[in-house]
Order: sequence, then C-alpha cells, then structure tokens
Amino acid sequence: MSHIPGDYGWPILGQTLSFLYKPVEFPRHLYERYGSISRGHVYFERAVNMLGPEANQFVLANRDGVFSAYRGWEPILGQLFPRGLMLRDGDDHRGHRRIMQVAFKKDALAEDLEMMRPIAEQRIAAWPGQLQFYPAIKDLTLDIAAKVFLGLSLGEESKQLNRAFVDVVAASMALLRFNVPGTLFDRGLRGRAYLQDYFAARIDAKRKQQTPDLFSRLCNTESEEGEKFSPSEIVDHMIFTMMAAHDTTTSALTTISYLLAKHSNWQDRVRDELSTVGEHLEYNDLDKLELCGHVFREALRLYPPLPSIRRRSIKECEFNGYRIPAETAVNIFNHFTHHMPEYWQAPETFDPERFARNEHRQHPFQFIPFGAGAHTCIGLHFAEIQVKTVMHALLSWYRLSVPEDYKMPYQMVPISKPRNGLPLTLQPI
Repeated sequence: MSHIPGDYGWPILGQTLSFLYKPVEFPRHLYERYGSISRGHVYFERAVNMLGPEANQFVLANRDGVFSAYRGWEPILGQLFPRGLMLRDGDDHRGHRRIMQVAFKKDALAEDLEMMRPIAEQRIAAWPGQLQFYPAIKDLTLDIAAKVFLGLSLGEESKQLNRAFVDVVAASMALLRFNVPGTLFDRGLRGRAYLQDYFAARIDAKRKQQTPDLFSRLCNTESEEGEKFSPSEIVDHMIFTMMAAHDTTTSALTTISYLLAKHSNWQDRVRDELSTVGEHLEYNDLDKLELCGHVFREALRLYPPLPSIRRRSIKECEFNGYRIPAETAVNIFNHFTHHMPEYWQAPETFDPERFARNEHRQHPFQFIPFGAGAHTCIGLHFAEIQVKTVMHALLSWYRLSVPEDYKMPYQMVPISKPRNGLPLTLQPI
C-alpha cells in the first residue's frame, strides 16, 4: 500500500494504542496530515483509514459488494460475539435480519413501550438524590432488555448477567488475545461462556411455550423449508442483541442526562414538552416529542456509542484515486465525521436545534450514529422509544444537576461511557 499516503506507526503495535486510547485525536491527526484516506497499522495488521462523509458512503453503502462486515469485525469480535447480526454478510445477513425484523415492527414496538414504561417509572421513582448515574441506568436498561427480548424479569440474575456483558465488551479492547487466566481477554471469554450457558439452558422451554419476545421468536421461527435456527445461532443472536440493546442505549441516556444537567435551559424545554403528553407516555405520543428527539440526536452526534466502524475489502477497489487492495482492513470514523466543521456549525457546541434546521442533511452520510447501509442498526427505533420513555420518567420526577465546573471524563472505546460513572444530583420536583 505504499502508493497510499500515511505511515505504519510503531513496530509491532503500529497505531493501535492511538486508535484505542486517542480515538478523537487519532483520526483528526490523520485527516490534517493525509486527507480522507491513509494507510496505517492497527490490531497487528496493515489497514486503510478513511475519513469524512464520502468515505463513509463509499464503505457503508457498499454498492459493489466490495466490503465485508464479518471479515472486518471477526478479528476483534469473532471470539466474543461470533455470528451476531453485525458479523454476517450478503444473503446470510439479509435472511437473519428479516427474521429478527419482526421484533422491531410498529406493533411490536408499541408492545415494547407498554412493557418498558412501568419498569422505568418504578425504578426511577426509587432513585436517591445522589447517585452514580451510569451504573444505575445500565441496570435499568438491562432489566428492560430482559423483559422485552427475553420475556423475563431478572431479579438477582441481573448482576451476574451485567458483569458478564461488561467483561465481554471490555475484552474487545484486549491487545493480547490468548486464554491466559486473569487477563482482560480471559475474563471476556468466561463472561461469554456464562452467557452461552444462560441462554442455551432456556431454549427448550421457549420452544415449548411461544411468547411475544424475540427469544421465543428465534426459538420457534421456521424457514420455508421448515428449518429452525440451531441452538448456537439462537445463543449468538441473543447475546449480541442483548448487548446492543442495553449497552448502546445506556451510553446515549448517560450523555443526554449529562448534557441536560449542564444546560438547564434545554432541560426545562424538554421537561415542558414531556409534560404535554400526560402522566404516562403512550406510543402515539412519541412523534409529539420533537425537542426530545433533537436532544437525543445531538447527544449521539457529540458522543456516538461506537466511535468507529470496521470493514475488510474482499476485492480490489478505488477511492479518491487510490487503489485499495483486496484483503485490506478498513476503518471509518463516525465520531470524527460528527465533528467536522465543514458540515457542522460550532461542532463542539451542544446545539439540538441544528437538527431542526436540518444541518445534518448536507450529506446523507455525515450523521451515522446507527451506522448506514445494509447494516444500519436494526434497533434504532427501539432505542429512541426507550430513550423517550426513560427521559419522560426521569424529568417528570427530578431536576438533574452537576457542579457548574464539572466536565465528564469520557472513555470512547469500546462503547462510550463516563470514566467516573457520572455523579448526578436528582432534585425531586
């Protein structure tokens, strides 16, 4: 790849440490020095780093079938989330996605809101005046995901499940991927084993009694030829879906709460809007919550749960005059795109009204918090419903605040979260 501008960084590690621990500065440096495409070396292999909306569109739209999601993510996530929906391509991906899409249609989402609302209201009403917001909201979103996707109320199991998911996600950052006891990757593999056993033990019961949750649908759905998902396929989908359904929404709800605590004028405006829909949020009320939606999107712009996306070229292609060889790892950086001054006015400023004035529509691939193309997040509407449901309960009960000089220390990878749990003051209204 010597014809592509760039450098490979340090021997052996390459640019991996910058990629993992400087996810804001790293792509900005590449863009300033090399432009929209550069060669590099991440996770012990040479790669191409591509930046900006045009690069996002070229890779994610994938019009010529050049890029593989499975082969991009497999070296990083293959042992932790094997064959989840994000790690499938082509007809295989479309077939599995079509079955899972049933759980995210309008009627199913309306039922989801009815299940998640009482959980959110009861849990939030019992929160103390001072709390670490991130672990509290993570427990809540896991309970909601269990009820909606498993048809179960977790109780004491929630702590073990949460610990397992935390360990599996954290292991995706491990540089050394060997099963050595006590290491980050070992904890992730043991967390994965616990989750496998948890879901596998419940498949037979789900196949005997059909219920409206995703777990039951995966256990009982048949193809036109009468074939069902294998137990391993069901387990793979449930682990990945449960992780995505609560970890990424936890990240979004945390940043929303932080931003509203810092910007009391917007907190008041959103609370006033939420008060117009009554004491309990209904499905038909969701479209009325326009300001809440703008705040949700602005939080995702500033702090996307996943700051970068990975693919691998399966055949040679060309971008901006540069040939990208087959079998090349490709990284794109949605966090960087969300902060480009070429597309966003004062990009570091919290300004939800930019979505009212359609600032995000200058390029179809400049705002991609849920990805884009065939692999657009299947749960994006579920996420917005969950966010609005939780925010309705939270802002109806409390005024959120942090010290005036407080700035949340943030960890961007593998999934964005505050390093200190976000200490938040909740003043009852």
